[in-house]
Amino acid sequence: MGYSRTNTVCMIGAVGIVVTVEASVFKPASKAGETVRMSGLPDNVVSQAQTRVRSAMANSALHFPDKSVSVNFGPASLPTTGSAADLALAITIMCADDMLPAHRLGDAVLLAELGLDGSLRPVPGTLPALTAAREAGLRTAIVSPENAGEAALVDGMTVLAPRSLSTLVAWMHGQVELEAAVPAEAVAAPKTPDLADLRGQPKARRALEIAAAGGHHMLFLGPPGAGKTMLAERLPSILPPLTDDEAVEVTSLHSLRGRFTGGAAELIRHAPFEAPHHSTTMQALVGGGHGHVAPGSLALAHRGVLFIDEAPEWRRTVLDSLRQPLESGEVQIRRANTSIRYPAKVMLVLAANPCPCAPSRPHDCTCQAQMKRRYLSRISRPLLDRIDLRVDLPAVPASAILAEHVDAEPSEPVAKRVAKAREAAAARWAEAGETWRLNSEVPGPALRSARWRLPPERSRTVDELLMRERITARGYDRILKLAWTIADLREHGSPTAEDVAAASELRLGYTIT
Repeated sequence: MGYSRTNTVCMIGAVGIVVTVEASVFKPASKAGETVRMSGLPDNVVSQAQTRVRSAMANSALHFPDKSVSVNFGPASLPTTGSAADLALAITIMCADDMLPAHRLGDAVLLAELGLDGSLRPVPGTLPALTAAREAGLRTAIVSPENAGEAALVDGMTVLAPRSLSTLVAWMHGQVELEAAVPAEAVAAPKTPDLADLRGQPKARRALEIAAAGGHHMLFLGPPGAGKTMLAERLPSILPPLTDDEAVEVTSLHSLRGRFTGGAAELIRHAPFEAPHHSTTMQALVGGGHGHVAPGSLALAHRGVLFIDEAPEWRRTVLDSLRQPLESGEVQIRRANTSIRYPAKVMLVLAANPCPCAPSRPHDCTCQAQMKRRYLSRISRPLLDRIDLRVDLPAVPASAILAEHVDAEPSEPVAKRVAKAREAAAARWAEAGETWRLNSEVPGPALRSARWRLPPERSRTVDELLMRERITARGYDRILKLAWTIADLREHGSPTAEDVAAASELRLGYTIT
C-alpha cells in the first residue's frame, strides 16, 4: 500500500480554503476491485476528474495504477468544487504509486485543470486561491501558463507554470528545469472618460462630486441625450485610486469571474465600473449559478460604480435584489450546505427616462400623468429609499453642444476635491475611534447620538421633513450623511443649516419651499 498527499485550494465565495488531497493505492483482492473511490464532499466536476486524469496520463505516456485508489479531500466537512484540483489529484496518485518523488513538491500548492491531452489549463480565482495558500504557509505554486501572470502577483510565492503534465513529471524527476514566473511590467493606467467631455448640467456635475466624496447612491432622471450615461461613466474618473489591499480584493473578485485566464495580469488600481444590460438576470447581477457560484456584476463593481441604465425597463424583482446588499455591503448566497459571501461596497447609479415615450423635449410628451407614474413606479419605493441623491436633468441646449470652446472643468481638479473631502471624513471618524472611512458608511444612530447630533437650528429643515412625513426614518439618516459630505467639501467643521438644506433638496430632487 502506498500513500501520498498534496495541496490545492478550493474557493468558497471569495474565501480560499487550502484542501489536502490524499491518495492511497493498494492491490485489490480481485480484478473487479480495481477502482477509484473519493471521499470528502467533491462536487460533480471533481468526481469526474478521474476521467480527465486517466486520459491525461495515457496521452502523456504515463501509466495509471492498475490497483484500487482511495482519494480523500480534506477538510471532509467542506465542499470541494471545480476543476482546480485535477493536477493535485493526478500528482498525488502517481506519488502514492511510487511513480514520482513526492519530496520534490515540498510546500507546493497545485492549481490547474487537466486537458485530456495532458495539458495544464487555466482556472478562475487563481489570485485569491494563492493568497490563501500563502497565508497557510505554502510558498510554491504550480499553475497553468495562462494563470502564471496572475499567480505572480502574489508576493512571497514562487510560481512554476509547466505546459503539460509530462513536463511537470520530468521536472519532478530532475530532468528539466522550470523558470519561476515573474510579474508583468506595469503598464499605463487605462484612460477613463473625463468630465471635460460633458456639456452643461452644472447641477448634475455638482451632485456627482458630492456622491463621489461621500460614496452615496444616486438617481439621474432626464430625457434621452441629457447626459445620464456620460455622467455615470465619468464617475470613476473622480474617485481615488484603490489602495494595495483594495486592489488585491477587487482583482480577486474579477479573477473569480475568470477575467484573467489567458495571459498576463496586473492588479486593478482604479475604481471598477459595471454597467449590466436591463435584460440581466438576478444571478448575473448579484451572483449565483448552478454548481460553481460566481460573483455577479454587483460584486465585480466592489469599490467602484454599478450603473443601472434604463432602470424602469428592468424586472422589478431583479432590481429589488439590490436592496439588502446595498445596506450590508456584501452579497450572501445560501446553499444547502454552505453560505457564500462576496464583498459589494458599491456606488449605485440609476438612470431613467421620465416617461415611456421619452421625448427629447418635454412638450413633445404624449404620456398621460398616470402612465408616467406607472412607468417610474417600476422602481420600487424601498429601493428608491436607499438612493441618497435624485437629480433631474434638463435637455442639453443646442448652443452648448455646438459651441467651439467650452470651459468645462476636467476630472482632475474635481478628483482632488473629492480626495480631500474623503480624507477629512476618514480623519474625523478615525479620531473618534471608528473604522468608517466614508460618510455613507456611518450608521444613522451614530449621527443622531449626543456626540454628533446637530443643533435644532441647523437641522430644522430635515426635522420638519420628517415631522411632515415627507421622508422616512432612513431618508432622515441619509440626509444627515449627505450634509456631512457637503460640509467636508465646503471645509466646514460640521454641517451648517445651509448644508442640511442643500442635502435635503438633493435627497428630494426638488427645491424646498
